[in-house]
Amino acid sequence: MTKTESGRRSRVAGKVASAAAGRIRPLRRTGSKAEKPYHHGALREALLRAAERVLEREGLAGLTLRAVAREAGVSHAAPAHHFGDLTGLVSELAAIGFHQFEDSMSAACAAATSPLQRALARPKAYLAYAQAHPGLYGLMFRTERLDYTWPSLRDAADASFLGLAQAVGAMRHEHIEEGTLTLEQGAAIARAWSLLHGFTLLLLDGRLNHILERMPEGMTAEKFLEAMLVTPLLKPPGISAQP
Repeated sequence: MTKTESGRRSRVAGKVASAAAGRIRPLRRTGSKAEKPYHHGALREALLRAAERVLEREGLAGLTLRAVAREAGVSHAAPAHHFGDLTGLVSELAAIGFHQFEDSMSAACAAATSPLQRALARPKAYLAYAQAHPGLYGLMFRTERLDYTWPSLRDAADASFLGLAQAVGAMRHEHIEEGTLTLEQGAAIARAWSLLHGFTLLLLDGRLNHILERMPEGMTAEKFLEAMLVTPLLKPPGISAQP
């Protein structure tokens, strides 16, 4: 090979390398480790996982499109490209929450082996999910921040409500139609939901601590909820609490 030909090939190789360097961006580094680039088509899921991490760590006030992009290690325009705006992002995130929420309760009910266990399985799973995902649980019921015309959110919320209605129907030994409720059925569903949701919010806010700290040692939130569900509010007169 002549010196002229060798020099020409070197110049061509140099141009190719320079062009490639202009197209390929270096991996973003967090600390000492480089994040792997997301495979095309998986960025949407990566953004949702990043949004949940930001939500659980910084609360709803800290959940912004820029914060999510920063957490995922992508361009700040990426969340808007996939979800339009912050409302779209949090609505999709809430939809995922409702699906996980309902799946966890359904699985707990399926694993129960007695009528009493089945009656308590759904409430306990309800509470457990909220404790494990307090930020996401709170978002799921923030109506003013969500778009309930978002198809996936509407479908997921409806499925969760149907699961609650069917669970109440099972306890009442009757079938509850999805689109039609009697007054008694509606009252039973609202009563169960109000008790569970109210208890969960009070617990997450620390408002039940002054009760729990006065109870016997080893009392847990799950045991406390179970006692609420099985202990009648009114005690028949003339019956002593002591044996």
